[in-house]
Amino acid sequence: MGISKVIGIAGTSLLVTSVGLWKIGLRIVAVPFLATSTIAYIIAVASHNSINIPWMLGKNSKGRFPIWSSVLFGPFLILARVYATMKRHMRKKEAVYNMITEGVYLGGWPFMLKHLPPGDPSVIDCTCELPRSDFVPTNEYLCVPTWDTRAPDDIPN
Repeated sequence: MGISKVIGIAGTSLLVTSVGLWKIGLRIVAVPFLATSTIAYIIAVASHNSINIPWMLGKNSKGRFPIWSSVLFGPFLILARVYATMKRHMRKKEAVYNMITEGVYLGGWPFMLKHLPPGDPSVIDCTCELPRSDFVPTNEYLCVPTWDTRAPDDIPN
């Protein structure tokens, strides 16, 4: 299932929760669910195969998100980090990275130093929703923002 479907389902769950809370009189509690649902629907549309606009989240070439993005898409960005972290902990038997050939590794988001391969690796970041970790030096980092399950449109110079 693609990311747009997963996020769309999550958005619908949040919307249903918001409506339920609103109906039982917990309107203040319902508002954050409604706001997060709206953000989820925007992400679902932006990540759809036919639209595919990962730059919408604003991740820059240094792997950071501007303040406007953190405010506007904060719930999604936080949930994406929590999901990636939980998934990593649940799949303890799965390697964080694998050697493709001598000196070339393929792996997941390195949110801890131990998630990097040995030596002084360069990182090509193909995520649009996860930040560059502080221990990854910017001079050894290339950001190619891409939605999960999608190929990049352009590779930066």
